[in-house]
Amino acid sequence: MSSCFSPRYTALLRLYNALKRMLALLLVGTVLAACSHADAPWKLTDVSGHLPDLNFNLTDDNGQPVTGHSFEGQTTLVYFGYTHCPDVCPETMARLMQVLQQLGPEAKDVRIVFITVDPARDTPAALHAYVRAFDAEHAIGLTGTDSAVEGIAKRYRVAYQMEKRDAKGAYDVTHSSAVYIFDSHGHARLLATETDSIDTIANDVRRVIESPSS
Repeated sequence: MSSCFSPRYTALLRLYNALKRMLALLLVGTVLAACSHADAPWKLTDVSGHLPDLNFNLTDDNGQPVTGHSFEGQTTLVYFGYTHCPDVCPETMARLMQVLQQLGPEAKDVRIVFITVDPARDTPAALHAYVRAFDAEHAIGLTGTDSAVEGIAKRYRVAYQMEKRDAKGAYDVTHSSAVYIFDSHGHARLLATETDSIDTIANDVRRVIESPSS
């Protein structure tokens, strides 16, 4: 029995079916790629479930009380340092500024929290001048009593130590230099160090912004 379809129609039908199979394969590939990205390992150190949520009672660089809950809804990058730090602190802050630049519009919901480990010298006014010199929109400095600073440092396993004073009374503070990354719910997610590239930090922070934990 002869076919009721013309050769041209048959060819078009075959082409349509081939395109349909190709589209199906592309969709499967897209889904697998998305799943792969979501399940991909972090490049920074994953501390989810190993460190407590963002929680403290300190004073901000405007002299106002602030708590960890003040940063709800924002991805928070916490760094422990001090304004008299000669090298590591300004270098870290400068690197974080570059991270914000790479985040582009997504940086609007990111805050950099600079917690002093030298509350004796780092008054709110001193912190205000220091952090706002880097970024007046995203950066904030926090201080508190010696016991309050010691408590939050211990909470996040931050080590610091006052060094011997020189003849003029000046001194350095040896301290940990990691950056703690908390998601918009205040959960500790990642730890960045000076060995992590700006690209790596920006990429993982972007993932935290786009997929905060519940």
